This record gives sequence, C-alpha cells and structure tokens, in this order.
Amino acid sequence: MRSLLAGRRSDVEHTSHGRKIGLALGSGSARGLAHIGVIRAIEEAGIRVDVVAGTSIGALVGAAYASGRLDALELSFREFDWKTVGSLFDPVFPRSGLIDGKKIAKFIRAHVLGPNIEHLPVPFSAVAADIANGEEVTMCEGDLVEAVRASISVPGILTPVHRGGRLLVDGGLVDPVPVSAVRALGADLVIAVDLNHEIVTGKQARRRTPRRGVRKTILERLSMSEYARAATMIRERLRVRKSSGALRSRSAAARPASPGMIELLLSSLHIMQVRVTESRLSIEKPEVLIRPPLGSVHLLEFDRAGEMIEIGYASARGPIRELARQLETLDRSNS
Repeated sequence: MRSLLAGRRSDVEHTSHGRKIGLALGSGSARGLAHIGVIRAIEEAGIRVDVVAGTSIGALVGAAYASGRLDALELSFREFDWKTVGSLFDPVFPRSGLIDGKKIAKFIRAHVLGPNIEHLPVPFSAVAADIANGEEVTMCEGDLVEAVRASISVPGILTPVHRGGRLLVDGGLVDPVPVSAVRALGADLVIAVDLNHEIVTGKQARRRTPRRGVRKTILERLSMSEYARAATMIRERLRVRKSSGALRSRSAAARPASPGMIELLLSSLHIMQVRVTESRLSIEKPEVLIRPPLGSVHLLEFDRAGEMIEIGYASARGPIRELARQLETLDRSNS
C-alpha cells in the first residue's frame, strides 16, 4: 500500500526571495528512513528545497529525492522484511569488508536517476571519507551510484570504493550531518536532520515491546536466512571465543546476549559520530535542526520503515511549519 504521507502536498509553495534552501540528511543506518518523513513534512508545508547533501543513508535518501524518485524508494523500504535485508548481503572473505556491496549498488541504481550527479534536477552532493588521510570528500559530480555507494561504506562491513584515486568509506566518520556540504552548494538557509543524538544516552539499548510473542531482531533473523549464511559463518569465525572445551556456567548463560559483530561495529561507529556531530554543529549551525527520537531503533531494523517515517514526519512537522510561517511572512512583506 502506498504511503499516506506520500500524498500530503501543499498547494502553496513558499518563495525564499533569492535565498537558497538546503537540506542536510545525516547518517544513521536504518534510522535514516526517518529522513523520508522529514521530507514529507517539508513537502506538505510547501517549502521548495533547492539543494541537498547527504551522508551515508542520508546520501541514499537524498539522491532518490534529488532524482524525483523518493516515492519509489519509500515504497521499497515499506515492503522490507528480514529476508529482503538478507538478500542484499553478498559476503566476501577475506576482504576489506564483510559485504561486497554489488547487490546494494544495484538497489541504489534502481532508485536514483543516473548516471551522473550533475544531471540531477536538484543539485546534490554525497559525503565520504578518504580512509588513507581522513579527509572529507564531497562528491557533487560524476557517477551517482558510485558516490552513494562510497558514502554508505561502513568500514569493516561494506568494502570501500575506489574513486578518483582515493579509497572512500562512510562519510559519517568525518561529517555525520553535512551542513557544510549544503552550504558549499550555495544554501543560505539549511534544514538539517541529526539521527544519532540519543545513542550515547543509553536509549539505544531499549527495544520496543512486541505485540505478539518474542520479536527477533533483524540480525537474529538474518542468522537463519539462506541469503546470509555465509555472513553468519564469517561472524562466527571472527568471534572471540573461550578456549575449546570450556563450558558456560549457568550464571554466564543468564547474562544478556552480546551484540553481533556487525551491530557492534555499527554501534561503535555511530557513538563516535555523535561526538563528531556535536563538535561540527557547534560551529556549522543550521537554521533548522530536526532530531527524531530514534534511540530505540537498532541499526539494521529496516523492517520498521513505516514507524520510522512517521517518527520523522512527526518530529519535523512543528519546526517545518514554523519555517513555512516565517517564509510566508517574508512573502507578504515583500509582495
């Protein structure tokens, strides 16, 4: 079923009187689906976005939006379940990442307008990091799929991308909320979305209460998936084990289960990104900052798309309506 949010459009588009409005979409793995809800709130308010920049999952959503294909991306994610997530895994071993990423690149290609960034209807840039020297790399021209694929390349999980003589990984390492990238595209007024601010508070450990029975996480389900058996084998081989023959005591068995390797890597990365975000936002302040409450969402729970889109929409609706009122006041005063 098509999203009800996708049908919410304003009949009035607010002008900005020569001021470019930019949208900065941050990193956050599955939490990035909240970006779709934020964009729906912007559309509902009749605000025209002139330029877009994205980091990691924000690059994927931003590229689809700049391509005019956000509806199709939303529909695809709303149909995601654990089998769909598993089908995107193409494990490789040993390599510079657990997942090769060819299937993910194919998914990206199906949801963006290609081939090059500079041909998009809306100016767009994707942020990645050069793993050799730590430099921030902002890609605003060239192969669109390659740029998005580079921006989402979580170190140790997705293999890096070779582009322009550089080896690129997830942009969240250097700029989790790409306000500066939006400014570089000429934006005067920036709407920024930060998805990770609750991680360090401990809220990320909370799980929603399932309605029926015990709900397995995506990683637990993936361990049973035909598509991800190779990834499971790799995780098991890499897991630190006690010496052979040692038996767990009853007390040890009663302890909470440790996170899987992929989730541990993602969580570590996003905790670091929180600190980087705090530092950068203190200097590069957007005019509107939206922080959807997503601390209870685990980083691979793409099967919660509808829930996260609604959270993003609800979080953005108030601030975006206020911005629309301000723009409307400018419209009247300059008419």
